[in-house]
Amino acid sequence: MGPACDDEVVLKGMIEAGMDVARINMSHGSIEEGLERFHRVRRLSEECGRRVGILVDLPGPKVRCATFGDEYVRLVPGSTVELRVGNETSTAEIIEVNYEGLVTDVQIGDRLNMGDGRAILEITEKQPDKLLANVAHGGKISGRPGIHVPSDRLRISTPTPEDLVILDAFVAVGVDMVALSFVRSAHEVRRVGTEPHPRGPLIVAKIETRAAVENLEGIIEASGAVMVARGDLGNELPLEDLPVLQKEIISKCIALGRPAITATQMLESMIESPAPTRAETSDVANAVWDGSSVVMLSGETAVGADPINVVRTMGRIARRADEEFDHNRWARRIAELRMTSETDTDASVTDAMTMAAWRATAELGVKTIVAVSSSGFTVRSMARFRPEATILGFSTNLNTVNQLSLSWGTIPVALPPHVSSNEEMADEAVRTAKELGHVATGELVAVLAGASSSSLSANVLRLVRVG
Repeated sequence: MGPACDDEVVLKGMIEAGMDVARINMSHGSIEEGLERFHRVRRLSEECGRRVGILVDLPGPKVRCATFGDEYVRLVPGSTVELRVGNETSTAEIIEVNYEGLVTDVQIGDRLNMGDGRAILEITEKQPDKLLANVAHGGKISGRPGIHVPSDRLRISTPTPEDLVILDAFVAVGVDMVALSFVRSAHEVRRVGTEPHPRGPLIVAKIETRAAVENLEGIIEASGAVMVARGDLGNELPLEDLPVLQKEIISKCIALGRPAITATQMLESMIESPAPTRAETSDVANAVWDGSSVVMLSGETAVGADPINVVRTMGRIARRADEEFDHNRWARRIAELRMTSETDTDASVTDAMTMAAWRATAELGVKTIVAVSSSGFTVRSMARFRPEATILGFSTNLNTVNQLSLSWGTIPVALPPHVSSNEEMADEAVRTAKELGHVATGELVAVLAGASSSSLSANVLRLVRVG
């Protein structure tokens, strides 16, 4: 979300074009502006009759330069610049940085990336109150660009005090998901301190540091979902490692039953252009084939020329890639991976039942899976198998329904809260699916649910002919 899609006509067009989740990036703008966008999305998604989840992206320990102003300032390759602690103004000769530990923590030889690669500074000298740097790669800079300091240099904890203030404001209005920036350990994920989802927001850990890669499995287990944040990750590690890491992170997310978001520069050229480059098109398709649950847009919709066209274009690419996806081979591979838990009996039962549901739908040509879940765990477990059947994710918990907007191949649907037993919920889910036009009379559907309201796992699979 950003200025380019604040107009209600544009935002409504994005929802109708297929936007499933709106991301509010709190690295830019005030809490009040973020909350205005939150309420705007909620209202317009209800008017459109589509379930759109809302994710607030916390800024984290973001190191930024003081403003260069609205006009571009050119950093000339080979020139020398001074880096000082401050937050007033920056020029082509003196750059102020809002990190108190700058002079102490940054070392000679470090390369600092500015503005997502628009300029690269190599530190050549340390003085008591400043650093001297050579402009290794020059470019045009404006506004308040981020400056990437290697994560092993930073002494800022995650989440920051500012993150927690923002978090409180959005939890109070019922935000669905929270993205935690600059995660380095599972402990930092747990420090968020909100109630576990679905009572609280689903926590999305952003993998963008070397430490996060080293502690990947623990971070995934502590999180509700993961974002492959390729921008800062590409600053921390060699670029040639990124494609391999993307596949590895997504694979581990799927094995542990977590949705994976692939992000950063997916259709970057469409900030200005009406069509993506051929390389960008392939990037989106490959993210789908890697097993991403979500592909994400950033500047393309926040400040781009035509946000509706961008959403529609990404939707077309993803759908076409999904048509060529080898669903059967993928499901067999998932069956061979470590599942959600080796020690949790309830999780193991759900693993077995979702695998059975996949086999049944594949062998019988079932087109729709009705998955009833209080927490969303059953639906996400089913989605791991990437069945060719559509997954209808039903819940009486509205938090769960909104959070399922992040789940692959899932249409989230709310059930009336007065439905009590799991059997009643399953029957009501099939009736609701028919009323909404998702299934037709005489169609064979798979219904996955718990045997009773006390069930902690999906332990019943029924094949039902719609009446």
